[in-house]
Amino acid sequence: MVNKEVIVNRHNAKLNMPNDIATSYLNQIVEVKVDRPFGSEHPRHGFLYPVNYGYVPNTKVSDGKELDAYVLGVAEPLEKFHGKCIAVIHRTNDSDDKLIVIPENMDDISDEEIKKSTHFQEQYFESVIIREKLNA
Repeated sequence: MVNKEVIVNRHNAKLNMPNDIATSYLNQIVEVKVDRPFGSEHPRHGFLYPVNYGYVPNTKVSDGKELDAYVLGVAEPLEKFHGKCIAVIHRTNDSDDKLIVIPENMDDISDEEIKKSTHFQEQYFESVIIREKLNA
C-alpha cells in the first residue's frame, strides 16, 4: 500500500490526492464503456485517439462525471471492454484521475509504456502513475 503522505512533487509540496474511487479499481476487472474509440477524433481538439478511451459506467467522481479509463493493448475500435485495471494516472495539477485497463490475459506493461501510450492526451498535465491502493 502507498501512504498518501509520501506523494510529493518535485518542489517537495503535497499534491492533490488521488481519488479513492479510482484507486479502489486497482487489480480489479472493470467494464469500460468506450466513447472515444481507437482512431476516432476528439470532439473539440481534433486529435486522433491512438487508444480506446472511455469511462466506467455508474461511477461518479469529483467533477460529477464517470471515472475515465484508457484501454491499452487493443489496437481496434471498441464499444465496450472488460479488462484488468493495472494502474491509475493521477494528475497532480488536475482532479481527473484515469484508469489504465488492459486485457485480462495480457502481461503487465511498464510505466514507460503507459506514459508513451497516453502521451497524446496526458502531455498537457503533470501526473504520477499509481499501481497500489492507498492507505485510508
